[in-house]
Formats: sequence, structure tokens, C-alpha cells
Amino acid sequence: MATYQLDPVHSTVAFSVKHMMIAKVHGAFEKVSGKLVYDKANPGQASAEATIEAASINTREPQRDTHLRSPDFFDVDKFPSLTFRSKSVSDSGDGLQVTGELTIKGISKQVTLLIDGPTDELKDPYGNAKIGLSATTKIKRKEFGLTWNAALETGGVLVGDEVTITLDLQFVKQA
Repeated sequence: MATYQLDPVHSTVAFSVKHMMIAKVHGAFEKVSGKLVYDKANPGQASAEATIEAASINTREPQRDTHLRSPDFFDVDKFPSLTFRSKSVSDSGDGLQVTGELTIKGISKQVTLLIDGPTDELKDPYGNAKIGLSATTKIKRKEFGLTWNAALETGGVLVGDEVTITLDLQFVKQA
């Protein structure tokens, strides 16, 4: 088993959610750290953990980002980080599935990430061994205490409940 640290400069932790029941709004968290313990020959023994700085949310709309940092949503002063810790890894036949505990606003729920990868280990131009992977999952934001919403005049709500999480991650092998 090798230990890899997340390369935050070459990684993206993104999400999307329906806005006004019309189109999806996309955003990302800009500050994330994490670790992956992995051996290609024995992927079922892998483990992963990550910490995301909640205040680093960016939806390209400063007013919305301020609202998302407030007690109505992430309450970043009280809950400064989101965390993930894997519990099990299995091969679904179409790739790996990582099941773990996602914690948002102090509420922990089990989620399963569908993994594309990890890639084979490659050397970057500086001699660092790296691997990468992509992952997706969907959560219900209300299950994590993100319940704020507003009714629309025409029916429906301002913010959808289902959130798609997309990860594109690169890791650097540790000595």
C-alpha cells in the first residue's frame, strides 16, 4: 500500500443543484486536503479521507456565496469544514465504489462514490509519482441540515434538494 496526498492545485471538488427548477447552478470548493492509501493490486484495502474548507465555496456569484456561507446553509463560522472518511471499497464490475461517511454541518451520512480510476501511477516532469481519479455521487441536501429554501410565485422552489457532487482528483505519492 502506498500513501498519496491530494494535490489541491490539480483537483476539483464541484457540485451542481437545480435553481428555480430551471437549470443547474454549478459551484466548487477551492480549499481541500486529503489522503489516499492505495495499492492497484489490492484496491479493496484502499482508504481515503478528505477535508474541505466550507468558506472556500465559489459559485461565481459573490452574493450567493455569502448566503451559502451563512447559517441558512453551511454556517461556516460554526462548521468550518466538510469531511469524508471511507469505510469500504468494492469493485462493482464497472469500477470501484467507495462507501464512507460524509459530514456536513455536523451531520454525518453514509454516501457511495462511483469511481473512475484510479489511473496508473505516472511520473510528472519533476519526478513525482502521481495518480488520478474521478468520482460522482448524489446527496439530498436537506438530510445534511441544508434546508433553507424559498417558494416561487409560479410554484416550485428556488433551490433543488438533490445535489450532484463531482470530484476530479490528482494525488502525489508520499515517500
